[in-house]
Amino acid sequence: MSYVLCASAVLLFPLTLLPLVSFAQLPGKLRAPCSMEYPSDTALEWDCRTLRSKESLERLFGEWWVDIARFNRIDRRHIHAGVSIKVPERIEDLATWQPMPSFYAPAELDEQFILIDLTEQFLGAYEFGALRFSIPIASGGRHESIQTPTGEFRLSAAHRLHQSSIFTIEGTDRPYPMNYALRFHINREGVSYWIHGRDLPGYPASHGCIGLYDEPMQKEQYGVPKNPELNDAKRLFEWVLGGEMEGERMIPLLHGPRVHIIGLAP
Repeated sequence: MSYVLCASAVLLFPLTLLPLVSFAQLPGKLRAPCSMEYPSDTALEWDCRTLRSKESLERLFGEWWVDIARFNRIDRRHIHAGVSIKVPERIEDLATWQPMPSFYAPAELDEQFILIDLTEQFLGAYEFGALRFSIPIASGGRHESIQTPTGEFRLSAAHRLHQSSIFTIEGTDRPYPMNYALRFHINREGVSYWIHGRDLPGYPASHGCIGLYDEPMQKEQYGVPKNPELNDAKRLFEWVLGGEMEGERMIPLLHGPRVHIIGLAP
């Protein structure tokens, strides 16, 4: 019997004979954003700040709060008293800070191309080699059982309302949502790997998939943030598919964009 453990629907492709099992994501061992080291950290001077009671990114940094969140690869649900984050000495330097290459030669002939740098915990979307936009991620960790596979892949399916049938929202029996999911790999054991919306706690926290901001999902499941704004999962999904997609069915991508995954998770 073929099945998809973290999907709400099953779509079998003619050449896919293995049972499809997806690794869903839940936070692992807690790690402070200040303890994470990324190559692009050296591009600007920063200090570590521990948040106090009732402090939020919006109250502390005003219009720069999104840039601070992205710099720390963290979402607002994981911002609370006691959490230590990196704060640039000159916040305006974030306007030009970019952890992904502005041009990626291997993608020069590709209309769409995705580069994922696990060392940086960032994803870049490219059009004919030029960076269109970049977004923070939460990948799998270094342990072999939860590593994100590296190498050259291609998107093969899209599913706007994907969900896990292995993991649930903590404290409930509700399946963990994996909204705006883009499948990039199925291994020999039939385990499928996706890029999708999830929590971003500020460190690698998945079981192998690539997680992106999805604040509307967090508001629906956890009640925070009060006013969802960040939804990189939807942004990437619509960029790949060429616009907003409705419906619950899984969409096969016969010639999906190529995906290169490089580096090692911190």
